This record gives sequence, structure tokens and C-alpha cells, in this order.
Amino acid sequence: MNAAELTARLRAAGCVFAEEEAEQLLAAAPSPEALASMLARRVEGFPLEHVLGFADFAGVRVEVADTVFVPRHRTELLTSTARTMLRDGGVVLDLCCGTGALGLVVVRGFTGVRLVATDIDPAAVACARRNLTGSAQEVYEGDLFAAVPAALRGTVDVLLANVPYVPTAEIAFLPEEFRVHEARVALDGGGDGLDVLRRVAAEAAGWLAPGGVLLTEAGPAQLETAHAVLRAGGLQPYTVTDDETETHAVVARRPATA
Repeated sequence: MNAAELTARLRAAGCVFAEEEAEQLLAAAPSPEALASMLARRVEGFPLEHVLGFADFAGVRVEVADTVFVPRHRTELLTSTARTMLRDGGVVLDLCCGTGALGLVVVRGFTGVRLVATDIDPAAVACARRNLTGSAQEVYEGDLFAAVPAALRGTVDVLLANVPYVPTAEIAFLPEEFRVHEARVALDGGGDGLDVLRRVAAEAAGWLAPGGVLLTEAGPAQLETAHAVLRAGGLQPYTVTDDETETHAVVARRPATA
């Protein structure tokens, strides 16, 4: 099957970037049989990253297994912001880590950094362990801070909390490839989308080092409430915005002194 045939099949299935996807499938398929199987999965509606088995995120290629949340390019704002706040020898905690992409990108190029990542989804944990293999990084399975080694209390310099923030009622309106093929636990943020953030904010200050920061995402309509939630947890929040992508990263700092 050549690129033109692939493109036509993908376009007929509703793929907006059919030409680019055809090139990616051709490059990734090890055999004609594999290509046919990959095309069939994509036409069925599987996310392209699940079909390819990887995603390119902030210049890093990470494995993405079936059902695992695909790292979004808009989240690169969160990682680039976090990198400005990290120093060599620091401690990074990545809650709801999914593939492990955020932590992997944030610590890249730093020395002596301890990266600890957790997720409640066993498939995500297995995926993150493969992406973070060959390093001193640690990946644990469990519900938010329950999985984090107690020795990290009061030592975390950068807390990545890319928690699910889609309001439950809005999940039905997500694109099918996410709504059907990604684990609901990675999407559903409860009634107003901020239920998981509330749980994180209630404990975050106890895990952060003095002056440490929590970084998360929120939709435009959620920012005011997200700030209030984080202030209630003893943190000092502000928003970093990328006007080009209309993405908002919320940064919340633990005061350096009481």
C-alpha cells in the first residue's frame, strides 16, 4: 500500500491530517501486514499515538500503550515552565504521570535530580516504567500521594500535577478517540473538573519544600476556582498563559517561610 492509497483511506475515515498520518504509518510499520493492521485500527478510531505506539512530546519520543492517556502538546507549557524552576540536585514529583512524559521532559539535562512518578492506572504505570527505565527514577502505582515514599515529605521542589480536569458532564463531548480509547480515570475531574485538584491541594504543602512549586493545568473557566482551591491549601497561585495555544498553566508556590 502506497502513501496515496493510505491517505485516501485515512481521509475517508475523517482524519484531518491524512497525508501526515500516512507518512507516519509508513515509517513506523515494520511490514505490509503490520501496516494493514495499523491502518485498520486508525480507521476504527484509535488515537494515532496508540496505533504508532509512541508520541512525540516536547522533543522526546515516549511509548504510549493502549488505553493510556496521550500527552497533549498543549501541556508542553507546563513542562517548559517547570524547567525554569528546577535546579540540579532537586526533587520532582509527577502525580497522575500517565506515560511519564512530563517528568521525563522536565528533568532532562539536569544532574542529580530525583524523579518520583505515580499513577493509579496499572497500564499507565507499566508504560511510565518503560519510558523511565535505565535511570534512577522511580514509578509507583497508587492513588495520588498514597503511593509516594513518606521520606519525600517536605522535600519536593517541583510537583507536577497534570490531574484530570474535564467536568464529568463534558466527557460525552470529547473527541471519540479520547473519550472511548483513553482510560476515564485520566479524563474525569468530577462535577466542575477540579475534584482531583482539590485532593492534591489539600496535601501538597506538606510534600513541597519551602519555596517549592506545584504546577497544573486548568481551563479558562476554571482558573478562578483553581486559584481559590490552591490558596485554601496554603499555596500562592498564579497563571502562566500561552496566547498562541490558549493554554493555561497554574503555578502555586509554598511560601519559603511560614
